Amino acid sequence: MVGRSYIVALALICLCLFYHLEITAATDFTVGDSAGWSFNVQNWPNGKSFKAGDVLGIIFDRLDSMGAFALLFKYGQGAHNVVVVDADGYNSCKAKSGSKTYTSGNDKITLAKGTSYFICSFPSHCDAGMKIKIVAN
Repeated sequence: MVGRSYIVALALICLCLFYHLEITAATDFTVGDSAGWSFNVQNWPNGKSFKAGDVLGIIFDRLDSMGAFALLFKYGQGAHNVVVVDADGYNSCKAKSGSKTYTSGNDKITLAKGTSYFICSFPSHCDAGMKIKIVAN
């Protein structure tokens, strides 16, 4: 009888662990898919589901500190940038002074819960659709 109780308890612990892993597993996203961070990317998030902890961009075969595959914004260094903005900055295509700006061409950004906005602040790039709005649950 003690053996069965032990097996049942162990099975329940395993189920709880697997359930927890399913909830916390982040997803890999390549911003802009094969085109990368480029013009007319603003509709790229449509139809995708994002969670807090998801990471945007692309790196292969490397785990980040959360155990999720890390991703990057990919673009030619010096040709673009990635700027974290608020809704006003997204709608106006203008970044506020002091906005977090990424410039490496391989920029890893982990999503927080809620809405995140990203633009390219190079002249006319955001107006040409180089911006995305992501809602992470």
